[in-house]
Amino acid sequence: MGLWTRMKRSMRALFGGVIEKTEDPELILQQTIRDMRDRVPELNNSVAQVMATEKLLAKNKERLENQVVDLDSKIRASVKMGRDDIATAYIGQLQQAQVDLQKTGQQLDHATSASKQALKARDNYVLQMQRRTAEAMQLINQSKQAKLQEQLAQTMESFQLGDDASTFNEMRDKIDRRAAAAEAKMQLGAASVDTQMQDIEREAMDMQLQDKLLAYKKDMGLLGAGTSAPTPQALPAEGETSGGNNGSRSG
Repeated sequence: MGLWTRMKRSMRALFGGVIEKTEDPELILQQTIRDMRDRVPELNNSVAQVMATEKLLAKNKERLENQVVDLDSKIRASVKMGRDDIATAYIGQLQQAQVDLQKTGQQLDHATSASKQALKARDNYVLQMQRRTAEAMQLINQSKQAKLQEQLAQTMESFQLGDDASTFNEMRDKIDRRAAAAEAKMQLGAASVDTQMQDIEREAMDMQLQDKLLAYKKDMGLLGAGTSAPTPQALPAEGETSGGNNGSRSG
């Protein structure tokens, strides 16, 4: 591909895009309607000229026909009067008039056909113009509706939250994370307190079990003299019975 061809293609692409952006379909269609309507007077003038030529030829034909009739009468009168010289002159004029009449008749036929074609072309153009005008008006209405929809879309976009919505979402996530962390800490704290309470209860239970074990050993005389006695604890029912029996034996 040559350099000049590439340059032309680039220029067409550049200016074509600019022109396409600046084109307003509504204005272009309105101008097209005006252009079509402006051609109607020109067509009417052209048709009028063709019809005027037809009418002029028709008058010339009528005049030549009258002239032929008149010359024929003069020839007959000259022959009756014995004026062959005058009759011969009239015959020459008659022949020329007949030739002119034939040519004028042919021209009139062509002019009549041309007038019909011109009228038909004018009528077809007017009909086509009316159809195109109706179509253009419909397209203009669609263009106006499209503009209104674009304006409505822009208005609706201005009502959207945009960046504010993202800010709200971000803050909501942050608050949710903080709430979740606080809840987790509370759960961990509660679990720690419960664990401590369980440890204390378990230690207290172990102490009670040890005290009861020592009480059993003391009651059974298994503790030595140097062994310190535990704090008096209530013995179970069987221990109390056993202790009572031992006391009876000691007594």
